[in-house]
Amino acid sequence: MERVQLADDLSFSRIIHGLWRLNEWNHTPEDTLDLMEYCLELGITTFDHADIYGGFLNEELFGKVLALKPELRSKMELVTKCGIVFKSPRRPQHKSHHYDTSKKHILESVENSLKNLQTDYLDTLLIHRPDPFMDPEQVASAFLELKQAGKVRHFGVSNFKQHQYNMLQSYLDFNLVTNQIELSAYVLENFDDGTVNLCQEKRVTPMAWSPLAGGKVFSSDEEKAKRLRTALTKVAEELGADGIDQVLYAWLLAHPATILPIVGSGKKERIKKAVKALDYKLSLDQWFEILHASMGYEVP
Repeated sequence: MERVQLADDLSFSRIIHGLWRLNEWNHTPEDTLDLMEYCLELGITTFDHADIYGGFLNEELFGKVLALKPELRSKMELVTKCGIVFKSPRRPQHKSHHYDTSKKHILESVENSLKNLQTDYLDTLLIHRPDPFMDPEQVASAFLELKQAGKVRHFGVSNFKQHQYNMLQSYLDFNLVTNQIELSAYVLENFDDGTVNLCQEKRVTPMAWSPLAGGKVFSSDEEKAKRLRTALTKVAEELGADGIDQVLYAWLLAHPATILPIVGSGKKERIKKAVKALDYKLSLDQWFEILHASMGYEVP
């Protein structure tokens, strides 16, 4: 599989596997291990986590699986996020829903993630959401301490807009390596507001969460979804693709920002279809046909 260089010593697989719903797949540890090995066989080596996934459970579930075959750790890149706080039986100290990007919280979150994932380092740590109460000096200090200790190799952000990204980057002596943002043919916000352009300007590779728009394109009765289904079905037939989901992935993969879609499925056939989307190359006409269907009008 194609690999994308995020830093001199860090590359991700072009397709990333997301563990947001791991606790909902009802897998045995052996089932999940089989799925992890299947991803690796397909060339998917990058696995996306967050401390909050599964109500602060999914990192631990993944770590228990990784412990069954620890040698797999050297074959993968682990990404996780921190900064969101909410009440949970697994975090009894949390009293309310808020953001916490203090140095203390970041360091504690990383220690929890390392323990739960059963690893001694993270390949990349992201701040999960822009924090209106962020002290960038504390974030920078936490990042530097974690980097010097060898606990986190690289850092990035998630859901940051241009001003938020630039503000945090200005406090760091090393580059953020990614911005994980919502991107799909259905949700164009980060294309429209300059967030994708910022990634291109900074030579930063964006990770795309919800590349299938949470299934809205397949099931919604909204006019936008209907327009998109029509356009996607037409392009799928032209490409010989096996469904409009592959075209949705291919639409993102075609963009010159080198977008990395996150596939959040626990089913092998869906993961394989996402990987197969790498084989489909949209023409410029097809790419804009899908864009126009989403917008409901043609570009000026």
